[in-house]
Amino acid sequence: MAASPTLEPSRFRLSLLYAVVFVEIGIAMPFMPVWLAALGLDASVIGLLLALPIATRIVATAPLMSLIDRGVGARALLLTGSLALAATYALMPAGAGISWPALALLVLLNAVAGAPLVPSIDYLTLAAVRRQPRLDYARIRMSGSVAFLIANLAGGALLTAMGETLAVPLLLTGLALIASVVAFTSRSVAAPAPEHAEGLRPRLPLRLKLCVAAAAAIQASHAAIYAFGSIHWTAHGFSTATVGALWGIGVVAEIVLFACVARLPAAWRTPFRYLALGGGAALVRAVGMYALGDTLPALVGLQALHGLTFGATQLGAMAAVSAFAPDGARGRAQGTLSAANATAAAGATLLSGFAYRAGGPLVFLAMAPLAVAGLALTAAAASRAAARVPATGQPPVAVRHDTDRQP
Repeated sequence: MAASPTLEPSRFRLSLLYAVVFVEIGIAMPFMPVWLAALGLDASVIGLLLALPIATRIVATAPLMSLIDRGVGARALLLTGSLALAATYALMPAGAGISWPALALLVLLNAVAGAPLVPSIDYLTLAAVRRQPRLDYARIRMSGSVAFLIANLAGGALLTAMGETLAVPLLLTGLALIASVVAFTSRSVAAPAPEHAEGLRPRLPLRLKLCVAAAAAIQASHAAIYAFGSIHWTAHGFSTATVGALWGIGVVAEIVLFACVARLPAAWRTPFRYLALGGGAALVRAVGMYALGDTLPALVGLQALHGLTFGATQLGAMAAVSAFAPDGARGRAQGTLSAANATAAAGATLLSGFAYRAGGPLVFLAMAPLAVAGLALTAAAASRAAARVPATGQPPVAVRHDTDRQP
């Protein structure tokens, strides 16, 4: 059967949206700290400026995404956020020249502008998949991972050539403007207005809340390796090139999963099985990093597990939002997921600092309880969904969700 006329444009536009936003993230995440250091700021001020976006995402994401349920289009939110992101990046050098509090205000506004970007694209993608089941969320989302990897690899050389002090805010401003242009021209991916009774605010079902909590716990188990993986590896004599390659293995594994997951039987592509795969891999990775985190062959395998610890968990969370979020609350569900991930990651990162100082590699083992918590919450969500079968006569969640395909 031939693809519908809107199928390929939707896939291309959504993939492009992920790509341009993740290129910006792939530059900002590793190189914004370098730019702040180049300004000569005190380390404590740099720490504050880097913590502000995390705290802001925790507070701002869910309320901003809830605007979608009140009639604000996700594409409009994406466009407005990208323009505001560009403006704040452009003003940062001037703000830094005035004072660090002025720069902090711009960082705060920048974080508010960026908070709904990825959740908005996820919302648009899930809406498109529900309308056109032949679309594949994983394949579309894969473009973001590819773009992030390319930005990591090319960003260092590009910024060295341009000069860090000027290049970082200039490049990020340009990327945010490109994202706004792509959002503006992507009318074909606009989601229909949410349908719900006027004045009612649908509640998020418990099984969705349990899935969100499970995903947040599993994703938070990355905190130790994100914060101290490179430090631990270099302390054991691995070169910076080897450390970079280890990080690259994780992203490549994620890309491979997104590219191949649609080949699994549909019965395997449910929220609970995705989350269980992610949680189980996270548990193995936490124990393995503690026991074998200084052995290169083991590290290659442990880093390859990132395809499951992050990728399968992400797919499980998206499948849960798509399957369980009621109409009129899908924006809030997407925002709640993002806020929960940020909250759990911030807490786990803070605790990992104390754990690393106290026990070195024990910090990796300290992430195991988060993986176990994710598995327990997944089991509770599956049990809750199964308990609904007698009342509804419907299968628990083996219904079509965001990665199911139609012949």
